[in-house]
Amino acid sequence: QVELAETGGGLVQPGGSLTLSCTASGTIFSIRNMAWYRQAPGADREWVASIPVRGLIEYANSVKGRFTISRPNAGNTVYLQMNSLTPEDTAVYYCAADLNRVLGGSWGHYWGQGTQVTVSS
Repeated sequence: QVELAETGGGLVQPGGSLTLSCTASGTIFSIRNMAWYRQAPGADREWVASIPVRGLIEYANSVKGRFTISRPNAGNTVYLQMNSLTPEDTAVYYCAADLNRVLGGSWGHYWGQGTQVTVSS
């Protein structure tokens, strides 16, 4: 069994900052990519940022220059540092991971339960 648990959501004023974290736990052999997505009320879920083990870190244009994704030591925890937040950043933020559970096993895509971020004065 694999679980992704996000923490760090909350209410923040426009212009403020917030850091989200997500830790993957359970039977995990290797994680090749971790990412953040978000879903605003009435909207589709959208990709925010990705940090692959091999390859470039990428960001959605809407957050580029304001958000920073990190995964220290390529471990099981990924962070999303969010600065200069605006009301348009209000959404449920989801963590996702592409991982396999045993050596040579198939890769699966896993989701966290989400954490609410509200930007409002």
